[in-house]
Amino acid sequence: MSFRGILYMPLTTTLTASAARDAEIEPRRRRRLESISALALPLSCTLALAAIGLLPSVRQHPRLFSSIVGTAFILLVALALLRARTKTRVLTVDVVVRRQHYVQACMQSTVLLYWGWYWQPVYNAAPLIAAQLAFAYAFDMLLAWWRRDVYTLGFGPFPVIFSINLFLWFKPDWFYLQFLMIAVGFAAKDLIRWKKEGRTTHIFNPSSFPLAIASLGLILTGTTSWTWGPEIAQTQFNPPNIYLLLFLVGLPGQLLFGVTPMTMSAVLTTYLLGLGYVAVTGSYFFVGSYIPIAAFLGMHLLFTDPSTAPRTELGRIMFGIIYGVSVTALYAILGMVGAPRFYDKLLPVPLMNLSIKMLDRIGMAIGRVGLERLWSSWPSPRRNLAYVAIWSVAFIALSAVDGIGDDHPGRHLPFWQHACEANARHACENLAPILDAHCRDGSGWACNEIGVLRWHRKVVRAERASADFSRACELGVAPGCLNMRLPEGRSANPIQAPPRLQDYPVVLRTGKGPVRDTTPSALLTRACDHGFSQACRELIPAATTTTLRSR
Repeated sequence: MSFRGILYMPLTTTLTASAARDAEIEPRRRRRLESISALALPLSCTLALAAIGLLPSVRQHPRLFSSIVGTAFILLVALALLRARTKTRVLTVDVVVRRQHYVQACMQSTVLLYWGWYWQPVYNAAPLIAAQLAFAYAFDMLLAWWRRDVYTLGFGPFPVIFSINLFLWFKPDWFYLQFLMIAVGFAAKDLIRWKKEGRTTHIFNPSSFPLAIASLGLILTGTTSWTWGPEIAQTQFNPPNIYLLLFLVGLPGQLLFGVTPMTMSAVLTTYLLGLGYVAVTGSYFFVGSYIPIAAFLGMHLLFTDPSTAPRTELGRIMFGIIYGVSVTALYAILGMVGAPRFYDKLLPVPLMNLSIKMLDRIGMAIGRVGLERLWSSWPSPRRNLAYVAIWSVAFIALSAVDGIGDDHPGRHLPFWQHACEANARHACENLAPILDAHCRDGSGWACNEIGVLRWHRKVVRAERASADFSRACELGVAPGCLNMRLPEGRSANPIQAPPRLQDYPVVLRTGKGPVRDTTPSALLTRACDHGFSQACRELIPAATTTTLRSR
């Protein structure tokens, strides 16, 4: 069978332009156009996918090249099978531009562009994101026409692909799993459906469902290293004022689609749980913030799809509360089982999607006793604006008390040192990876400190402390050299010392890139502000000397 036959297969194409906010499109608004071949659309997407596989940046990774070209070949085979199956059928295309899709895509692309400015791999992944889009369109068309005669063409795949790429990528050697993840999402959207409000619709958020399935598989198989997941969760904090950006980016969707109750209740629930944890333990639940940036992103652009969320406002408030509680609980559970904690925001959404009918019933039941009448008499745009105003006040208040934002005491290493010395719950476990990271980055002081933690067995999965002391000695830290000679198992205590001046550019990092001003006075001032008491003591004679010289 030649592809020329595919290209010239007769069809009828339908064009529908819609500015309606809802997904329903009235048939009477369609206009018939002739002489366009339906199967040319998935063929074009497949050829575009294959062309991306020929880019030099792709060809330098043989397995990535094989993943993309192999996927394109599978799509061509599926296209040939579809052509054979539909010889006697007339395929149609409904072109439907839905505001929900392109607004979400604009919001997500803004985050990707801003994040990529401060983490270059995002920009490097642009051809691979384009490959995923080409695959998503081709796969979605083939699946739709395999089951029926009509395919709805619009911006639908864009928010799905952008959302997936905000949270999880597979590395080049396993990139074929990225295509599999996308296929699972679109297949679930098309095949797993239920009746809601008198019409049949998909149950699961088409980006959250495959992310949750992939996360579960990666946890069970211990293959998180196949992905950039941990790096994604960490580097999303790199851009300055990232919490403010996400807040501003989320406003259009909140005003148009009424999802503010979900975001606001999720954020406030997580923050209040964090405050309660601090009050009980004296330590922070999440390392470095009350709400990690990746979870804050999920609260704005992951679980807030209006198509798979409750319709009632009380239902949406409960939906957000459940998400905040789930993220917090999963963070603790994943830590206890030794799994990467960044999966906390990805796992709960599909189960939450299954609960929306129940939440709506509860919301309507409460509304019948009069509680929802307070706001249901207002038109929807006015209610959305009121919720956004309330959320704006809450965001400003949280920022003012460092509940969210770039600066948080938990990002300063001395906080965790003092908490560990005070035996605050999980403080030593939280301190250890910070010191480990600084040791890998070249701080001999941090190497000696993590060695001391391991010597005293304050770290659960402790490696040998002697290796840390040896590394500290190599980096010129005298206490590390002395500690290397300590016989293990004896009662002797390792020697500790304050950070040296050359350690501060490493240990003062708070996730916003390297320290820019590395002059001694600037380093000591910043270290003193972060809680390094020795730096404060060293600043006093320096300031005295400066004063005397000025006289």
